[in-house]
Order: sequence, then C-alpha cells, then structure tokens
Amino acid sequence: MSTYDQSAVTVLGLGPMGRALAGAFVAAGVRTTVWNRTPGRDRDLVDRGATGAATAAEAVAASPLTVVCVVNYDAADAVLRQEEVADALKGRTVVNLTADTPDRARSTDEWARAHGVGYLDGAIMTPTPSIGTPDAVFLLSGPEELYERYEPVLAALGGSRTHLGADIGRAAAYDIALLDIFWTAMAGYTHALAVARAEGVTAVELAPFAGGIAQILPALFTEFATDIDTGTYSGELNPITSAVSSLSHIVHASESHGIDASLMRVIEGLARRVVAEGHGSDGFSRVTDLLSRRAH
Repeated sequence: MSTYDQSAVTVLGLGPMGRALAGAFVAAGVRTTVWNRTPGRDRDLVDRGATGAATAAEAVAASPLTVVCVVNYDAADAVLRQEEVADALKGRTVVNLTADTPDRARSTDEWARAHGVGYLDGAIMTPTPSIGTPDAVFLLSGPEELYERYEPVLAALGGSRTHLGADIGRAAAYDIALLDIFWTAMAGYTHALAVARAEGVTAVELAPFAGGIAQILPALFTEFATDIDTGTYSGELNPITSAVSSLSHIVHASESHGIDASLMRVIEGLARRVVAEGHGSDGFSRVTDLLSRRAH
C-alpha cells in the first residue's frame, strides 16, 4: 500500500462518539470516509473535508482501515455482515470500537477470520470531548501485527492507546470491568444523595465530602489488587466485620425513610457470608473470592 492509502480511514457510525472519531481523523489530515445508517449526520464532517459514502459497502471500499463505533454488536454485525460489505472488506482491516461483551468480540473475530478480514477489537475509556486530545484513552486487542500497522493512523485520535495482547476479547473484558466500577460507583452516589436528602442534606452540601471519599479510592484499588492477586485479603486496618456494621447502618437509615436499600442489602449479605465462612478478620477484598467461587 502507498503512504497515501495507509493514511486513509473509514468511519461507520456517526453518533456522538463516531462523529468525534471521524472529526479527529479529519483534523489530523487523514483522508476520511464516513457513513451512517441514518442519512444527514455526515454534513458537518463533509463540510470539514470528509467524504460521505452512499452505502456502507462503498465506505469500507474507500480505505484499508474501517473504524466502527455504533450502539452495540447487534448494530455492528447488522452492517458488517451484509454480503456486499463483507465482500468489500476482504483483505482490509476493521477496528471495532463498539462497546459490548468479550464473547461478542470473539464471535465477530471468528466471522472476520472466515471472511478474510483483519480484526482488532477496542474500547474507548474516556468521554466524547476527550477524542483528539491528550486525555483520550483507547484499549485494543488482537493481532499485534495489525495493531502496529495501523497505530500511526489511530494516533490521530489522540491520547494513549494500549495494546492488551492477541486475545481478541481482552479489550472488552477491561471495558466491562472498568464500567462495572463506574456504574456501581454512580449507583452508590445516587443512593447516598437520596439518603442525604432525606436527612435534610443537599447534594451540593454533600458533594465536597463525597470528593474526599473518592480521593482515598486509588490507594485502596491498588491495595485490593495486591490482596486479591496474592490471596492475602488483609483486614488488618479495616476488617470486613467493620464493613458489615457500616452497611447495616446504611440499610437501616435508608429504609427508615422508605428508600430502596436492596443494593446495599446485597452487599451486606455478601459481607456477612464472608464472616460466616470464618473470614471475619479479612478485608472486604475477600468478597472477590466469594463472587469468583459463585461464578464457577
């Protein structure tokens, strides 16, 4: 391929994130072709220098590399697995930045291999405004040769890109685990705001102190990671019996105001089960061991 071809890219899917990806490519001077199932979403990008394609097949035929970013893998597969699109993709490469599960990534990889399509799976770990800036974070998995070939083009998206290895499902596994942290935290925060409101504390009043709680989490994340990987589950500074006590207080305070405490009851139940198994002196990280055993 010529250098000119190597710096060309197609973007399928022009929702907010897809438009941000395409815009970053255009801004970096990469020859960019765009397509979206709903017509009209490419107007701004075309005005800025992108080429709009009439069909998905026409779009993927325009570049050696196609970046896909749609709502889920059902939507991605509905586009990629069309016969004319699959034919046009043969010998080319897809980087799928659509969020979904590791098993869906592996399924799409099997399809790509069967159709002579190079495939990298990826996850975007930062919000839309970060794309094209130093703050963007991308995780990718799949054949190292493909990653190295197209990394210079993907660099136009800004920030950092981490290749996690050949296992195609690894990026999605990281994505699911990290989103688990985010949404569990958001659920806890909204629950806390409801409890605070019931006690006459406004959300704005609580927020600075909530930020203080957030600041202690990075060190705990590192401590828990070491505990779990080494199997030590240290509870020297804060045994899980203390967590049981705190959780029971949260449940009582919530339910006294008629606030649903089912999430906290589940967490309290897990902690109590760890204690019942004789691990009351261990830390809360021991819950990971309990959940892992329940999953097998």
